[in-house]
Amino acid sequence: MTRLTAKDFQPEVLQLFDRYVHGDISRRGFLDSAVTLAGSAAAAAGLLAALNPQFAIAQQVAPGDARLQTRYQAFDSPQGNGTVRGYLAKPAGVSGKLPTVLVIHENRGLNPHIEDITRRLALDGFLAFAPDALYSVGGYPGDEDKARELFSKLDATKTLNDFLAAARALLAFPESSARVGAVGFCYGGGVVNILATQVPELAAGVAFYGGQPPLQDVPRIKAPLLLHYAGVDERINAGWPKFEAALKAAETRYDAFIYAGVQHGFNNDTTPRFDAQAAKLAWLRTTTFLKKNLA
Repeated sequence: MTRLTAKDFQPEVLQLFDRYVHGDISRRGFLDSAVTLAGSAAAAAGLLAALNPQFAIAQQVAPGDARLQTRYQAFDSPQGNGTVRGYLAKPAGVSGKLPTVLVIHENRGLNPHIEDITRRLALDGFLAFAPDALYSVGGYPGDEDKARELFSKLDATKTLNDFLAAARALLAFPESSARVGAVGFCYGGGVVNILATQVPELAAGVAFYGGQPPLQDVPRIKAPLLLHYAGVDERINAGWPKFEAALKAAETRYDAFIYAGVQHGFNNDTTPRFDAQAAKLAWLRTTTFLKKNLA
């Protein structure tokens, strides 16, 4: 099966899809607007289907891979008032404590792609844990549209507190070396940036096209940051200059890369916005950065 890329779509369609993915317009809003660009309702529906994730095609590490041990793990979230549950993966046959990575998903919860990302990190030698923000409303529903709808109904403060609780729980987790980093994508990238201002013990933070934290909190960041931005991402990139100025003023350790010509979500290999060259480079930088800072 030939994989579509961003070059197969009009820029206006990609912009429209970005608005849809981030909740600025509904599914009906996307389809109604796409009719003008595609020429018919059927063609608009075809565009949406082509842009939506194809999890099976992109999977790199199978759930039952013998090189790994995986399970679902739950623990109390005293800040979030409830239980945090997520997917945990680690290299098989390793009995010692491992450098640990908190994986923070996009705005659809713990879908198959994020579970695959978690397994990829485990193959690189990490204990990786990916919480599901949708657990309190029944968990990821198996459908991206339903997941996005559920996500919009979450209490944002509680959700952030649950991720804070997960980061702090991993510091004391029996299988963890207590060297904990975080990597997040889109919504999750923004959460990583906020975690860095709230968890001084965080040893490393990697944000893929994530929103910036409150600038007044930047001086509180202790962890080194690795920031990946897409070149074609006006919504997120608009906040970068002031964030960079705040990082420099606070003398925060950071590396930032803007990948020219690629779309928001370029690391997500389940959709046509994926850019293989940029994603390969960004992932190599990510694993190298985490190994260095979590050693």
